[in-house]
Amino acid sequence: MFADYLDLDATALAALVARGEVSSVEVLQAALARLDAINPRIRAVVFDWRESALEQARAFDALPRAAPERARPFAGVPLLLKDLGQDLRGRPSTWGSRARAQVTARRSSSVVERWQAAGLLALGKTNLPEFALKAVTEPALFGPCRNPWDLERTPGGSSGGAAAAVAAGIVPVAGASDGGGSIRIPAAYCGLFGLRPSRGRVSEAPEADEFWEGASATHVLTRSVRDSAALLDAAQGATPGDPFIVAPPARAYALDARTAPPRLRIGFSVESPLGTMVHPDHAAAVLRTAELLRDLGHAVEPAAPAVDGEQLARSYLGIYYGHVAADLRQCKREFHARARDFELDTRALAAIGESLPAPDFIELRRNWNVFARALAEFHARHDLYLTPTTAQPPARIGELDAAPWQHALLRAVLALGLGSVLRHSGTVEQLARANLARTPFTQLANLTGTPAMSVPLHQAPDGLPVGVQFVAPWGREDLLFQLAAQLEAARPWAQRLPAGPR
Repeated sequence: MFADYLDLDATALAALVARGEVSSVEVLQAALARLDAINPRIRAVVFDWRESALEQARAFDALPRAAPERARPFAGVPLLLKDLGQDLRGRPSTWGSRARAQVTARRSSSVVERWQAAGLLALGKTNLPEFALKAVTEPALFGPCRNPWDLERTPGGSSGGAAAAVAAGIVPVAGASDGGGSIRIPAAYCGLFGLRPSRGRVSEAPEADEFWEGASATHVLTRSVRDSAALLDAAQGATPGDPFIVAPPARAYALDARTAPPRLRIGFSVESPLGTMVHPDHAAAVLRTAELLRDLGHAVEPAAPAVDGEQLARSYLGIYYGHVAADLRQCKREFHARARDFELDTRALAAIGESLPAPDFIELRRNWNVFARALAEFHARHDLYLTPTTAQPPARIGELDAAPWQHALLRAVLALGLGSVLRHSGTVEQLARANLARTPFTQLANLTGTPAMSVPLHQAPDGLPVGVQFVAPWGREDLLFQLAAQLEAARPWAQRLPAGPR
């Protein structure tokens, strides 16, 4: 293990390999040493493909110096995949569920093929909650993933394993996806940079045209802005069969990560859209960010889009319930899964989805237009919208589990097949809203399809990372990368690493 591995991002590692200062095998061995040292404590990586990765690394190192494969931007750098929507043909595709524990991917995902074309080596897959449904990563299939900053706390979800692996220094970059904040929330909890691209920017082929009606987007978690930008360059673009084609960026995002932004008009808010409590440390992080932005020459003022937060939460949860029900139907039909193969919370969510009439589902989906128009009106006056990424610090492992009486109620209602009673009782909705109260700021970007990022600018007095979120107009990832790079230069975060073995 060469000494500098933990201090280098993917771009720097690729440059070392390209110059011949280290080999791809040496980089991979450094990643494996870190994996073996830390993963037993955090359970971030759940599938370890070291043998095939080493085989690929050796083959790469044997190539002639002039071989075109050596010119790929991330040639020889290890990557971890999320175990949902990021498949490698012939490898497990569990979605964090016992119902899919024996499922292997029939085809590779388009985004994985593009990452491989950029030279990245797939080292394995990361932990996630069942069906990527929660902002904590504690699946029954794999067990809880722990935050490297505090092993008693969650790294967030659903890309919790990805965030924990990058924060712990196992790999410099890991695949992630974001259907309700699942890139940004773990980024905030683990001190990473996390950008969720615009709807359609990265293809979801061949598994789907769009995940979650387009609310979900695929990208990565990184420590540096430049890695995120260059990897979006590598992954962006449509695949034949996609529902629409997004206009490509005017220039490479990697260039935006090296370009100062124009003077931006930024509106900010520290008020939860649900009217729930925002932790003082998280509100203070936004206020300190606003001061920094003014020092950098931007115009900053309190402002927020005219969005009904309660209505947005209802619309988000309705679509969420419907898709859970459809996913369980598919598992039962294709993989012969039984009810006991799913976690109790997942079964309860699916029961609500089964009881949701189609017209109600359509009405909830139509609300997304209301939110998109309101956010567009805000962006006509402000280039970016600044909020806390999360309203609360990361929960302790097991803290958000349902109480025993709630579990007993859910079991009884499910046994009787009374999904509509469950929906009208409000029990599951109360649990879901309690979870949303911890992370109420991220869903707006998902339902409007706009790009948003969490930037790890701050730390709480107890040392835990605190992220702040910026939401841009649709298609303006360039603004986010420009501002993120400016903030990274002004308040570097790469040197802040969790305590632990080095």
